[in-house]
Amino acid sequence: MLMQPMLMRLRQRHPECRIDVLAPPWTAALLRAMPEVHEVIINPFPHGALQLKQRYQLGKQLRAAQYDQAIVLPNSWKSALVPFFARIPLRTGFVGESRHVLLNDIRKLDKTALPLMVERFAQLAEDAQGEIPRPLANPRLEVSAAQRDTTLHNLGLTLDKPVAVFCPGAEYGPAKRWPTAYFADIARRLHQQGYALWLIGSGKDKPVADEINRLADKNCINLCGNTSLYDAIALLSCARLVISNDSGLMHLAAALDRPLLALFGSSSPQFTPPLSAQAQVVKLDIECSPCFKRECPLGHFNCMAQLTPDLVWDRLTPLLHEQSKSC
Repeated sequence: MLMQPMLMRLRQRHPECRIDVLAPPWTAALLRAMPEVHEVIINPFPHGALQLKQRYQLGKQLRAAQYDQAIVLPNSWKSALVPFFARIPLRTGFVGESRHVLLNDIRKLDKTALPLMVERFAQLAEDAQGEIPRPLANPRLEVSAAQRDTTLHNLGLTLDKPVAVFCPGAEYGPAKRWPTAYFADIARRLHQQGYALWLIGSGKDKPVADEINRLADKNCINLCGNTSLYDAIALLSCARLVISNDSGLMHLAAALDRPLLALFGSSSPQFTPPLSAQAQVVKLDIECSPCFKRECPLGHFNCMAQLTPDLVWDRLTPLLHEQSKSC
């Protein structure tokens, strides 16, 4: 999602350009929901795998498309190989892993001038000495009514109640996860307000979501592990309210412009915030946060443990009031 403003800027600068994206297979559904993307080319190479011969063959196949420019977002040496083998004349990216032979439009990253990841990606859409326009456009995803209805039908879900979606996982590690008992506390309160409660995440998040559902008197629908990325996007588009840890699903909810509370503990919204006027960051300003660790190095987990359900409910109450007035 943090790449999309770069695509928007490319389309703004070059209205007739065709933008194809070489990306891992699991991202295909997400990329196809971006109106700027013409085609998704599957990158078949596992993380860390060199597979030099196969990269050469893919690059050779791509020569026929006669691309004018390749923008390489990862800083790895391997990621620059396919554009080089494809003989794309302009190959742009930041300095990383001695790529001076593979890239011919190399940029030096100024982290002070570009503190946000989204800004760093967007900078690569500019000329070498150009500056990104501010403010950047926020990411946005498009979900059709047919996509939404098909997903709801396939999962046996309805919209007869307002929907609150919880995203209780965080791939990076437990230090980014709000406690299960806290999610369950909010779930019980929202259930009393008449909300349907959907728990969304990967299969790894299912045990956490099971525990939330148990503590919430089994009033939630645990969808973790039962949805594709395509489904998750469609389900998030139905939400009247989303509560999420700092995760990929948080960025999807923001791109869908859903009312969102984004819970931050060990990570920082100064680097990868949810980019939406409908999103609110909820965090505690304590001395040890952000630490950017997978697990709390001090053992107390205060950045999340002290972010109590009452504090989050106080932030939710105005949203619920506004929604009740609009019904």
